[in-house]
Amino acid sequence: MIGPVELRNRTIRSAAFEGMGRDNGPTEMLRDYHWSVAEGGVGMTTLAYAGICRSALSFTTQLWLRPEIVKPLREITDGIHDRGAKASIQIGHCGNMTHRSTAGGTPVGATTGFNLYSPTFCRGLRKDELKQLARDFGAAVNTARDAGFDCVEVHAGHGYLISQFLSPYTNHRRDEFGGSLENRMTFMKMCLEEVMKCAGSDMGVLVKTNMRDGFKGGLEIDDCLTVAKEIERCGVHGLVLSGGFVSKAPMYVMRGSMPIYSMTHYMKQWWLKYGVRMVGKYMIPSVPFKELYFLEDALRFRSELTLPLVYVGGVVSRDNAERVMDEGFDFVQMGRALLNEPDFVNRMMAEENHRCGCDHVNYCIARMYSREMACHKHCTDLPPAIRREIDKVKSSEK
Repeated sequence: MIGPVELRNRTIRSAAFEGMGRDNGPTEMLRDYHWSVAEGGVGMTTLAYAGICRSALSFTTQLWLRPEIVKPLREITDGIHDRGAKASIQIGHCGNMTHRSTAGGTPVGATTGFNLYSPTFCRGLRKDELKQLARDFGAAVNTARDAGFDCVEVHAGHGYLISQFLSPYTNHRRDEFGGSLENRMTFMKMCLEEVMKCAGSDMGVLVKTNMRDGFKGGLEIDDCLTVAKEIERCGVHGLVLSGGFVSKAPMYVMRGSMPIYSMTHYMKQWWLKYGVRMVGKYMIPSVPFKELYFLEDALRFRSELTLPLVYVGGVVSRDNAERVMDEGFDFVQMGRALLNEPDFVNRMMAEENHRCGCDHVNYCIARMYSREMACHKHCTDLPPAIRREIDKVKSSEK
């Protein structure tokens, strides 16, 4: 159970950004993918990432959760339910990881500054804007309900806006929203209060939170435990335990290396394409992949928290999933495995030793900022240079 919501099993499709939207709304491609995952046996599938307002958007391929897209979203959730699964949607605000043309104004964040990852200048949010953004989180829950979703997942990790307030790396405020960790949690608590009020008795609420930011100067595990305990006190129905910071330690989230040529091949801006090719390996350093790479940290959280916990990170086999559940985690989330095999859950149930075919070269991640996320094994039109890069990454991972 996730609050009032009962799943048919303990597996969840993680809120891995699909890049399958258009004009900040859903598409048939997004619909068909989530229907395939639901048909493939997952307990719940999560649409990602849905901005709570215009300034929350990083890309036009993301969803903007607003009344205008309720009807096509309802078609998606109805189909998910018809296939026996529950439907969740991740709600959040990207903070300073956007551009004026997408966000409809100067990007905003916890503090005025420059985000090299975008790259863009951003301005610090005013107190009155923080109150409105908290209300926007609540309104997004109501819109999600109208669209037929059973749960929402609040994004409070990975260097998005709530995480930007939590981390000392991005929060340099001198008011009651900055300084001590207690103060830096204030905006998060405001948002969760609105979310829980609007969720009422019929919507499940998960929160994705970091266990570490993944770099020196960010939140470490003891700080993140304090944050997690505060989230627990807010009454949410479960925590998704993750880590990493998109603008500083992106591969800490996913592990492995980023295939830079594949990433830049699909970029339309020539200056960005060649700039990233020159410095990308320094901006996006590799972090070695291993199965269940978050498990050691997650066990610390399991020992100190009582609410349901969702494990995510490096689940590629039935053995992995069973180990996670044997360690006391209530649910297991998977992203790349379900992109490689939408029927991964059914195959795990049918085959005792099943292991998915994902080889974690991260081509799917490399292209998602410019095109829809797709596994290279499903692509028949890859240029020779990309295939050579994929082969090179595979060799280096052995």
